[in-house]
Formats: sequence, structure tokens, C-alpha cells
Amino acid sequence: MSSMLDPEVQPSPAREIVHKGKGCLAVIVAAAVLAFGGYFVWDKVTGFVAAFGEVPDYPGPGSATVTIDVPTGSSLDVIGGILIDADVVKSTKAWDQAVRSEERAQSVQAGSYVMKRQMRAIDALRLLINPGTSRVQSKFTVPEGLRLSAQVDVLAKGTKIKKSNFQTALKRPRNLGLPKYAKNRPEGFLFPDTYYLTAESTATSTMQQMVSQYKTVARDIQLEASAKKLKRTPYEVLTIASIIEKEVNREEDRAKVARVIYNRLAKDMRLQMDSTVTYAENLTGTTTSPKQRRSRSPYNTYRYKGLPPGPISAPGKAALQAAAQPANGKWLYFVTVNLDTGETKFATTQEEFEVIRKEFQTWCRANTGRCAS
Repeated sequence: MSSMLDPEVQPSPAREIVHKGKGCLAVIVAAAVLAFGGYFVWDKVTGFVAAFGEVPDYPGPGSATVTIDVPTGSSLDVIGGILIDADVVKSTKAWDQAVRSEERAQSVQAGSYVMKRQMRAIDALRLLINPGTSRVQSKFTVPEGLRLSAQVDVLAKGTKIKKSNFQTALKRPRNLGLPKYAKNRPEGFLFPDTYYLTAESTATSTMQQMVSQYKTVARDIQLEASAKKLKRTPYEVLTIASIIEKEVNREEDRAKVARVIYNRLAKDMRLQMDSTVTYAENLTGTTTSPKQRRSRSPYNTYRYKGLPPGPISAPGKAALQAAAQPANGKWLYFVTVNLDTGETKFATTQEEFEVIRKEFQTWCRANTGRCAS
């Protein structure tokens, strides 16, 4: 047998080159796959290790003030939990790390402190150790339903800051942080609540704190989105809330009063709310006389159709929520038939209204001096 290959079956040089080229390409591709796979695994592993060792902490310096109460006898673990719940500190790990790195950690004292949300844990701890002007010196409460001038009186008494300072600050409404839709009109935007004073508190900073709380509540109840659904401006919804605050005080009545207001506005009826007259005439009672209801003030909803020009009080959260989310119903009238209990009845027709109006008149006759005449 010949040892020579048949010339017809010998591979051509070109075919050998192609074959070798494919082999090299396969080796290169395999090497690339191995290299990429190795990098991918390395990247994931190193990322996991980095994440595993990372301490979740805020970058600071923080925003939006919050008052923190540290009870007497609180351990550092308890204090850390309070700060995390208030979103001052991001994690237990960050707080524990700050405590370990700060020799004076045990010197934190009980009390109230004005802090910022989303602080670095070490910054939060150091503020508690050296609070300076952040330590709360006193607190004051502003009740719901007061007009702006009455709020100023309460503020001056509760804060010991001069009344004239508040009046001067109100002349510069741009400094108060009011929402754009307020158009620099502060009436109704100083939210009624309990507030804390520090050594550096001023008339302006105190009212800024109240406006900030209004914004927080308005955001929580989605006031602006609700206003859009109701085809009203946020300012109009606030104005309606201010009327609700003055008209009724029972939880079950607020959303129904809101519906009465929206229904009357839809039918182009005068609102005829005594609360708007008491604001117009600067009265202190809850009912009005025929003479008072003839007031020419634009706030008199007995004389003029539509909403008054603006809020007539500073409403609380419940009234704001009722105005933003009115009850469903066809009521056009309501009467508080008992001023002591706040019992309020609703009607859809004039005839039904006359019945409950007479019930209120009977109450007034039995309680001499309680109703305007």
C-alpha cells in the first residue's frame, strides 16, 4: 500500500488556513468568555462584600425640622430608636457606630430638642451632647379656629415674644414660607398645634414653623390633588375648611357641612354662614342678628354669593380633611340645634330646613342670652 495520500483527498492549503483560523477564533472567544465571566463574578462578589460592610447613614446635613423628646432615664439604644422613628437617623448600625466613636455619648440629657430629619448619625449625637440653641426652652399651643389677629395674641402670650414683633413679621409675608397659592396672604396658614421654642426663636421663625406644619398636613391629606378633583383651588379648599372649623365641632358633621357648602356653590346659592359674618364684624359669638347679617363686608355670605375672599380662621387637620374630602349627599342646609352639645341636623329641602330651624329657635328661647337677636 502506498504511503502517499491520494492527491484528490489531501486538504488544500487554503482549507487548512480556514480551519486553523476557526480554531484560533474559538480559543479567543473561550478566553473572552472566561475573562468576562471572571470579571462578572468578581464584580458581584466585591459589590456584595462592599454592601455587606456598608453602614446605612444619611449624608446630612438634613432638612425640615422636627422636635425630639428624650424621656428621663432613656438608654442610648432607646434614644437611637426615637431618632430612627422620627427619620432623624437612618439606621441602628449608623447610630451604634456613632455611639462607639463618641466618648461623650453617655452625657446626653433628657429634654426636648429641635433637630433636622435625615442627619448623619454622628451629627445627631453631637447635637444632643451640645444642643446649644437647639434645646427646647418652652412650648406653646395655638388652638384651632382662631383668626390671624387672635393667633397673634396667643403667640405673644405663649412665647413671651413681643406682639409688635409678630405684627412686624406679618408685614413681610414673603419671609414666612407661605405656599405659592397663598399669594402672600397669611390668614389661615398658621397651623394650630403645639410648638416648641428654643433660645434663638423669633417671631418670624415661630410663624415659619407654623406654616411649615400647615404644608406638612396639607401634603399628608393631599389637599392640592383633592382640590383639583373638586375643581377648586387649594386656597378655596382652605377657605371652606376655615368655615367648617367655625361652624361645627363634631367629627361626624364636618364632611357633611363641606358637602352642603359645595352643593350650595354648585347651585349658585348664597352660603349664608353666620361664621363669615362674625369674621366680617369681628364678633365673638356663634350666631348673628339680622342687623349684623346686613354687613357690607365682602366676607358676608348672606349678602354675597360664592366664597368669602379668603379664610376666616386657621383650620385644624380634621376641617382641612373634610373640605378636601366632603361626604356624599344632597344636603343644602344644616343647623346646629344645640350650642352646648354641638348637635347638628341636615336638610335637603326648604321645608325640612324650617323644621330644624324652629328646633334651634326653641333651644334659644330656653337658653336666654345665648343667641343673637
